Amino acid sequence: MSLQNLYYKRTAATAKACYVCYKPTTIVLATIDTTDFLYTCLVHLTDPGFATRIKDDDNDKKVGVNAEEIARVKQEWEDKQKKKREKEKGKDDGDKADRPAKGENDKERAQQKASEEPSDKKPEAAGVGQPTTSPKPMHERYVLHRRIFDIRLAEHRRRRQAAQAKTLAPRLPGTPSNTMS
Repeated sequence: MSLQNLYYKRTAATAKACYVCYKPTTIVLATIDTTDFLYTCLVHLTDPGFATRIKDDDNDKKVGVNAEEIARVKQEWEDKQKKKREKEKGKDDGDKADRPAKGENDKERAQQKASEEPSDKKPEAAGVGQPTTSPKPMHERYVLHRRIFDIRLAEHRRRRQAAQAKTLAPRLPGTPSNTMS
């Protein structure tokens, strides 16, 4: 298992000692699968001798709502307002105007409902059909300096070898107990 030299800046809940200066910090650089992580101060992240930030156009864009979503929500709101006005207008017209025969009124209502139903279903269907994309968490990406990364690799190698030695130690023969004369 080899580590990649790509770390994401995250914030931890508890402060621990910085990897370089041992001051308490909550900023953590971690790999994507968190096999390696190290606490570091904000000052060290700006130091090119420690780590370099990777500029990514997608991550640098402002997180927000796109124009399509704004237009869709605005259209839905306008449709709802139109329906409210039509209902209020229908109530006012029904009370003030002379009512036509029952058969004609029922036909008009049926036509209005038929014309309203497809317009009701279109915004809902569009909302259901389109997957809602929640904004992705935007973590700053960093690459450690070559020598710092080599130190991290050496530490991981040493830990792995110590774990292997612990598992192999019981299987090895013991030292001789009697003396040779």
